[in-house]
Amino acid sequence: MVQGQSTRSMSQKHPTVEEVPLIIMEARDSDSMDELCMEPSADYQTMRQKTHTGAKDSPVSNGGTYFEEKISIPQSEDYSFSFRKLWAFTGPGFLMSIAYLDPGNIESDLQSGFVAQYKLLWLLLLAHIMGLVLQRLSARLGVVSGMHLAEVCHSQYPRVPRLALWVMVEIAIIGSDMQEVIGSAIALNLLSAGKIPLYGGVLITITDTFVFLFLDKYGLRKLEAFFAFLITVMALTFGYEYGTVGPNQVEVLKGLFIPGCADCGYKGAAQAVGIIGAVIMPHNLYLHSALVKSRDVDRNKKEDVREANMYFFIEAAIALFVSFIINLFVVCVFAEGLHNVTNQELYNLCTKNGNPHAAIFNTTGDVEVDIYKGGVFLGCKYGIAAMYIWAVGILASGQSSTMTGTYSGQFVMEGFLNLHWSRWKRVLLTRSIAIGPTIFVAAFRGVNDLTGMNDFLNVLQSLQLPFALVPILTFTSMSGIMDDFKNGVLNKLLVCSLAIAVLGINFYLGFISIKQLPKHWALYTFIAVLVLAYVTFVSYLAWRCLIALGSRCLEKLACCHTAQPTYQLDQMTELQTTNDLFSSDEEVDQSSHAVQKAD
Repeated sequence: MVQGQSTRSMSQKHPTVEEVPLIIMEARDSDSMDELCMEPSADYQTMRQKTHTGAKDSPVSNGGTYFEEKISIPQSEDYSFSFRKLWAFTGPGFLMSIAYLDPGNIESDLQSGFVAQYKLLWLLLLAHIMGLVLQRLSARLGVVSGMHLAEVCHSQYPRVPRLALWVMVEIAIIGSDMQEVIGSAIALNLLSAGKIPLYGGVLITITDTFVFLFLDKYGLRKLEAFFAFLITVMALTFGYEYGTVGPNQVEVLKGLFIPGCADCGYKGAAQAVGIIGAVIMPHNLYLHSALVKSRDVDRNKKEDVREANMYFFIEAAIALFVSFIINLFVVCVFAEGLHNVTNQELYNLCTKNGNPHAAIFNTTGDVEVDIYKGGVFLGCKYGIAAMYIWAVGILASGQSSTMTGTYSGQFVMEGFLNLHWSRWKRVLLTRSIAIGPTIFVAAFRGVNDLTGMNDFLNVLQSLQLPFALVPILTFTSMSGIMDDFKNGVLNKLLVCSLAIAVLGINFYLGFISIKQLPKHWALYTFIAVLVLAYVTFVSYLAWRCLIALGSRCLEKLACCHTAQPTYQLDQMTELQTTNDLFSSDEEVDQSSHAVQKAD
């Protein structure tokens, strides 16, 4: 009877491309994967049944990443706004916002102020707004599907693209970790008046992360409170610098609301490009989609899901507003104090005030600013206390970002590979890779090359951004995953425009970087291979994204690009109808077992 009904339903309504996400079903051997064209409602119902009870039912929950403690949400008779509920949902957004305050962002901020003064503040604001749009999609994916972005990538992409995507995200995480190591090492050097060498600060960062890991054991709320404390430290320290310098408020407002960068030149254009790469971090989208799962939301009730989406968006907006204000403080401090200043003027100022770091400005070359020289400048002009307060803010930035990077790395590894590692092992792996080149530069090259790595790493983050941006747009546009909460036209247009802009920025960065390299055929051949691989992979992700966005001409390719066996449509519909009748987890497990044996 069910089979007859399913056959009739299929003859009446053929599924569209948007309704046919590609699902990778695990066989008995986890390395053997069959790519299927499957109706979404069966997939969506199965996912919701498996995940609505919380993290314990997640396919990777036994590895220890997901917080054992679930924050309960206060229940009420209606769904009107409640500050009590907002407080219960507060936490994931502020953890996510720390990536907008890492040492790479701080260095980008001070360089923006130095190069263009206040003229790029509007772009900083725009970057945070674009970041909020993406973080909203990330949180919605986690809330609606009960799976974070890495898990969805594992279920939707074939093996080779999935592994390639994992490598790209890991590169972004390691690059971010290197920035955190650099920031912490510089902060320790400044706080110790140079007694702790840069390489010593790098080595200290090996141990500090393991100390913070113990915070997990004191409860999720206490962990979130600690991150809030670090954000508060940054707000107070950088806010103090802002108040001490006293920027021109009229110029600040002009920079915020009048787009453009007159007379900025090449450096201003390059800095504008760097702001996007520094502010929007690719691994942060993976992190946020996982953090929202720490709240106990009944995903079987649309009103509960809609309410959770609303509160998470409000919290993310508040958190990113705080992050924007802190970044604004940094830009304005150096826009007012360092713009159009020469090395000789800085050297004279520092020697006059007896600053022990004055020698770094004793050069006839152009002024180059970074988080180290920025701290020294503040100490020279506004007193040694300003330098120490700056260093405390940088240290808080580096340490908080280290912890969020740790969580991102473990979520990504477990989601993509279904590989369960203890968190300390994950930290040891990532930090060991990050410390290798960092300690070499710190020991043998010096502070200029060490801080210069931040610029390269910001470019690297921008290059990796499509590998988070395109998947998040793809999956949040699939009705099979998001059901009634899939992207609307406005969201699709916004994120597509951002994706195109990011790709354009990446090609621009690549072009100007290649021009600065030595001209040798072997080097150019190697670069050509890398560019070809990059463009090919991004094109593949874009192709899958176009399918999710409803490109009808790709429907046949979507279902037939693999030679692996697929299910007949009537079998898929029968499974869908049967799943709709099931109500218990045990029965859903039986249906999943039947699917795996169907072929």
